Amino acid sequence: MQVRSDLAIAQQRAWAAIGEPGTWWSGADRVAIVAETRHAATCALCAARRQAISYASVGGEHQVLGVLAPVAVEAVHRIRTDAGRLGESWYRRLLAQGLSEEQYIELLSVVAMVVAVDTFRHAAGLEPWPLPAAVAGEPTRVRPQGAGPGPGWTCALAPEDRTDADPDLYRDNPGPRERYGANIHRALSLVPRSMIHWWDMLECMYQSSAQMRDFGREYRAVTHPQIEMLAARVAALNQCHY
Repeated sequence: MQVRSDLAIAQQRAWAAIGEPGTWWSGADRVAIVAETRHAATCALCAARRQAISYASVGGEHQVLGVLAPVAVEAVHRIRTDAGRLGESWYRRLLAQGLSEEQYIELLSVVAMVVAVDTFRHAAGLEPWPLPAAVAGEPTRVRPQGAGPGPGWTCALAPEDRTDADPDLYRDNPGPRERYGANIHRALSLVPRSMIHWWDMLECMYQSSAQMRDFGREYRAVTHPQIEMLAARVAALNQCHY
């Protein structure tokens, strides 16, 4: 299958960037998250939990690669295999076990990137990419000064709370990108670099906010209604009720 050049470039850039030191995880850690995300698809415990009425009713241990801490493995495996049934109590347990809120957000973004790229390549009949190359260096560990509670379980950086010391994420400032601060945009904003990393690729795979609302022009080979029908069906199958 011939892939659009802009889409191929966006995915290649995003994949390589996973190996770079992040805000809260090192490059080696982020590559380990990629490997564990792929490995989770064959975890017997995750498969049994997914079939159970309640995941908590199935005991046992994850089949792991042994690189990440157990709490990070639990986060990766549940996000990858049973995202539709995640709850705030589960999230709070991760924090109690030592995973920071910021680490969770960055981990979540990497898992989402892996699933998006791997699923795309599988659907296109392409081989999965090898693991990104890990780049040496330390995480920056910088939290946005304007971050506050909500709208979900985690803190976020809302457009109205952004300080001059925080990155430009939204057009309200105006920032360099046309993202207007909807809840879905704020979801990863506690780690701005992860938010930018995800949305720069996602908008190329899907549509930008401006393109979504331009109903007088079609930017893809499929129409606006066809895109939304596909998105809604996939969301329903994945139990994403957003």
